[in-house]
Amino acid sequence: MVVGVFGVVIPVLPGTALILAAGVAWALLVVDEGSGRWVVVAIMAALFLAGIALKYALPGKRLSGQLTRTTLLYGGVAAVAGFFLLPPLGLLIGGVAGVYVAEARRHGNGPEARRSTVQVLKAVGLGILAELTAAVLMVATWLVGLALT
Repeated sequence: MVVGVFGVVIPVLPGTALILAAGVAWALLVVDEGSGRWVVVAIMAALFLAGIALKYALPGKRLSGQLTRTTLLYGGVAAVAGFFLLPPLGLLIGGVAGVYVAEARRHGNGPEARRSTVQVLKAVGLGILAELTAAVLMVATWLVGLALT
């Protein structure tokens, strides 16, 4: 589960999915009577779905109408290239650089591109924070379930 929490912050691992998988494995491997552990897994699954939904909804709502598909394409391609050129930090560096280049082409000047890139980073950070909150709540739910079952 610790790896899952780090996976939320370091976007190489599917963080909340790993935490949920660990919770399901725990529920399958624990031998006891009752369904308490499956209630814990159901709560973890609900938190997982909420975290994923917020991860995409919050940045999307914040950037609605401000971000073009070209900017997303540049950011995505540069992030993938950065991942292979400078693992593991290249994913972040490449994504930011790609967004900046796309915004500089779009706006035609550096200060406006920088402002747009900062807005994108804030929105993405908000999404990561939402997923991290879900991950921490999932682990806390598991710990409570572990103590009570």
